[in-house]
Amino acid sequence: MRPENQSCVSEFLLLGLPIQPEQQGLFFALFLCMYLTTVLGNLLIILLIRLDSRLHTPMYFFLSHLAFSDISLSSVTVPKMLMNMQSWQQTIPYSGCISQFYFLTLFGCIDNFLLAVMAYDRYVAICQPLHYTNVMRQELLISLVVWSWFLSCAHALLHTLLLVQLSFCADNSIPHFFCDLTALLKMSCSDISLNELVMFIEGAMVVTLPLISILGSYIHIGTTVLKIPSTKRLFKAFSTCGSHLIVVSLYYGTIAVAYFFSSSKDSNDKDMIASVMYIVVTPMLNPFNYSLRNRDIKQALGMFVTRANFFK
Repeated sequence: MRPENQSCVSEFLLLGLPIQPEQQGLFFALFLCMYLTTVLGNLLIILLIRLDSRLHTPMYFFLSHLAFSDISLSSVTVPKMLMNMQSWQQTIPYSGCISQFYFLTLFGCIDNFLLAVMAYDRYVAICQPLHYTNVMRQELLISLVVWSWFLSCAHALLHTLLLVQLSFCADNSIPHFFCDLTALLKMSCSDISLNELVMFIEGAMVVTLPLISILGSYIHIGTTVLKIPSTKRLFKAFSTCGSHLIVVSLYYGTIAVAYFFSSSKDSNDKDMIASVMYIVVTPMLNPFNYSLRNRDIKQALGMFVTRANFFK
């Protein structure tokens, strides 16, 4: 390893998912289908939002960025996992591991901020409908997205810079299918107290502050909706937020299982299952969630199919 990294490890061994050898082919096909569904489904969402002028609204502007982030989040880890399933050589270079960690942290953080921004958008749309156009101006939309990217980049860079200062002189086996920070810290033979402190304080803030913002937005939405006398308008308000609530529940539910509710016993297997849900399953379900439950997306998809058939 390069001297400036002060590490005796030039590569890491990704042990991967706890899958029996005779089941590797089945799980490879399953995860490949899930990954292709994630990429194609989210690309379709981005394409529909670009092509249909009716979808040029704040909510779909944020949704297009969320779809791009979901594609990137899965692409950082799943292709490498699929390659390892088909190869006996399950190593990843030190630089590749650090890069994977950085981008995984970046896109995971982007999802976090975008979900909070989308919750604020729903809050303004339902609680302040007369002021929605004035509040959700183009300048504000761009600012919210730019700040989400900036803060996510800073968050990922901070943890990456702290990580590269560590030495890895012991076993280089990572009991995961990607370069997980917790596993890397356990493998280090350096003092990791600063890493743990920053991860606890700054990392917790990155997760909890957007979550508090989401909860605050939906508490206001709930109190406003309950005051609506019309059942039809009440149902419409809930259906507007339904897709976003499902995504939020999946996102924070898997994070909670992986990092807060996992016990020491069998924690590795539980962490990997939660990580699969967070990195593979949730990004795959988002296009279905937003398309099957969203009338505008379904209409845009119908028009897209009609145009495609017309030009054949």
